[in-house]
Amino acid sequence: MMRPNHFYKVIRFGPVRVGSHSDGRGRTKHTAVCTAPGCEFSADYSSRAGAELAARTHRCTAR
Repeated sequence: MMRPNHFYKVIRFGPVRVGSHSDGRGRTKHTAVCTAPGCEFSADYSSRAGAELAARTHRCTAR
């Protein structure tokens, strides 16, 4: 069993990183997070495709 919030399959789309992790109940979740300073975008998704789509279409306001 994987530890909760241990990210794997981390990829990058510009300033946004997408990673998968297991939540505390054993379900796989996918998270998209913008790493640009001052940008507070982050979101959890139940599908990898949803997280990758959010990463590709994110328009960072901190730039």
